[in-house]
Amino acid sequence: MSNTVSEPIKDKKVTKLPIGAFIKQYNLFLIFIVFLIIGSTLSDKFLSVQNILNILQQSSFVGLAALGMTFVILTRGIDLSVGSVLALSGMIAAYLMTSGVHPAAAIPITLLAGTALGFINGFISTKYKVPAFIATLAMMVTARGLALLTTDGQPLYNLPESFQALGGTVFGRIPIPAVIWVVLTIMSVIVLKYTTFGRRLYAIGGNPESAKLSGISVDKHITITFMISGFMAAAAGILLSAWLTVGQPTAGQALELDAIAAVVIGGTSLFGGKGGVGGTFIGVLIMSMIVNIFNLLGLSSYYQSVFMGVIIVLALILNQYIANRK
Repeated sequence: MSNTVSEPIKDKKVTKLPIGAFIKQYNLFLIFIVFLIIGSTLSDKFLSVQNILNILQQSSFVGLAALGMTFVILTRGIDLSVGSVLALSGMIAAYLMTSGVHPAAAIPITLLAGTALGFINGFISTKYKVPAFIATLAMMVTARGLALLTTDGQPLYNLPESFQALGGTVFGRIPIPAVIWVVLTIMSVIVLKYTTFGRRLYAIGGNPESAKLSGISVDKHITITFMISGFMAAAAGILLSAWLTVGQPTAGQALELDAIAAVVIGGTSLFGGKGGVGGTFIGVLIMSMIVNIFNLLGLSSYYQSVFMGVIIVLALILNQYIANRK
């Protein structure tokens, strides 16, 4: 009679994602959810369809500028001229149309002008090794001066109705600028994640010297990122003029700071090579939600500035902490 010895039961390993790792991986989304909860708790109007559409509308102009800014920052650059390029582009479009140029021609010319301004930023920065901060600071002052010089600081009215329609809505409610912002964001995600060009930008941001030694034309790619930033700022200027139904030379003041803040909150490193436009998209929404909550509560804009500054600092600290932990 043989004795049968049963095999010991092996403990099954249960794979769990540590809470700390989960928070690090989804910190931006969690912050977004927190502000959704705070907003809906403080005001019953916060999650209304109309308010959400308002947030998207108000986010789109900064969002487009921040979209281009992300490309530049990924390569260790900075673009301080986006607000001024936005204003100048809006004035160029308005001036052309009030001079009799059809919007179908005025819009491409304006986009080309914004892209050209971006090229100048990139060319000066790479060809003459001028720090991007200085090159774009000079462009910021110059473009703002040109915007004011166009009409001696006066707004341009009587824009064509066909152009004003760009600042309107589709299906009666959805703002067109927001739709364009979302579409361009999706296109940018695809470019950065699935194309050779996008991978090269991350390589340049990670280590420019190594990227150069591996055969990547660093200067050319950096210049292209500034051109993308100029194009996006021009698009924002066109849409803002269409929404306001006026060409405003003072538009976009301090917009560059909001764009940089959105990129930082979105998790893109100011040292380049890390981040993406998806995070920037959420970062812009978080900033707009904060402003919207304060507006719904009727609080002063001074409180908004203080709170926004705190949020930016905390985002920087969180991003640095995550980078060190990795």
